[in-house]
Amino acid sequence: MSTAHATAPARRDAVSWVGFGVAVAGLLVCAWACLTAWSAIVHGHPAYAILLAVTALVSAGAAWWTLRRRIRRGGWRRAGRIALIVLAAVWLGLTAWLRPYSAVEPALAAMHSGSGVSVAETPTEIVLTPQAVTDPVGVLFQPGALVDARAYAAVLRPLAEDGHTVVIVKQPLGIAFLALGALDRARADHPDVQRWVVGGHSLGGTVAAMEATGTEATGTEATGTEATGTEATGTESTGTAPVGGLLLYASYPASDLSSSLRVSVESVSGTRDGLATPEKIAASRADLPPDAQFTVITGASHAQFGDYGPQPGDNAPTISHDDARRQISAASLDFLDRIADR
Repeated sequence: MSTAHATAPARRDAVSWVGFGVAVAGLLVCAWACLTAWSAIVHGHPAYAILLAVTALVSAGAAWWTLRRRIRRGGWRRAGRIALIVLAAVWLGLTAWLRPYSAVEPALAAMHSGSGVSVAETPTEIVLTPQAVTDPVGVLFQPGALVDARAYAAVLRPLAEDGHTVVIVKQPLGIAFLALGALDRARADHPDVQRWVVGGHSLGGTVAAMEATGTEATGTEATGTEATGTEATGTESTGTAPVGGLLLYASYPASDLSSSLRVSVESVSGTRDGLATPEKIAASRADLPPDAQFTVITGASHAQFGDYGPQPGDNAPTISHDDARRQISAASLDFLDRIADR
């Protein structure tokens, strides 16, 4: 009995110090994220900034409380503290994993208005608007997982220069599944757009495919806007412009859409992609409509579809970033021209 009482406080002290270490680690994770991705955090959706602020405050409070509290005996209390420490460690791991990939040049230069394009940025989106004649086909783009939305400004700016309104979504926590309502917001905010092409990179493309499948029937076939020729008046007033196309950057759908998806599809991929590999892209043909078109860029990697630096798991490209970007933009413009001519 005396031995148990002598050793119990030491075990509880050890748990307290572990808790203190996790609290300090929380402050370090927040500092690391801010130091390495500050620009992306400031220009991204506010959800991650709020997550960091809450984590930092809770970590600071937990560290102070751990040093100030009195040690109390009782096995259930120690078990509860251990459970909280484990949950906190998992939370910190998730917080670190959610740190975004920051945009780099030339995407940052493309974020400035000029050369026929106006650039507007809000906490939830980036809008590239043609300053002259606006084409009735607009583009809604979903970034890849954890990628700064600004990273796609350079590759998508040629579309705006060609007359298309381009909306780049800022996703909560950088996860496209948390931004599934972006198309509805874009329709309401841009009633002049008569038809939308939804697109995305990597996971963003997967979510774009879901948006295209879930909305094109009600926007087009159910209302009959294209068939009756009332697209301009019907969609402009109601804000329900139909989806006319799906643009995939190094991406593929999560399920078989070969029969349910009734819009034009363009898949642009790279032969050096280590994530959406050529084999995965080839397999996706069976999940897309038979008339889906595939553009394969020889030597392009996964990270070359945006400007955010190298990505873990990707392969080294064998073409320059500028060359890859030009080919991706050109394939996108060709696709939009086909949509506009329909």
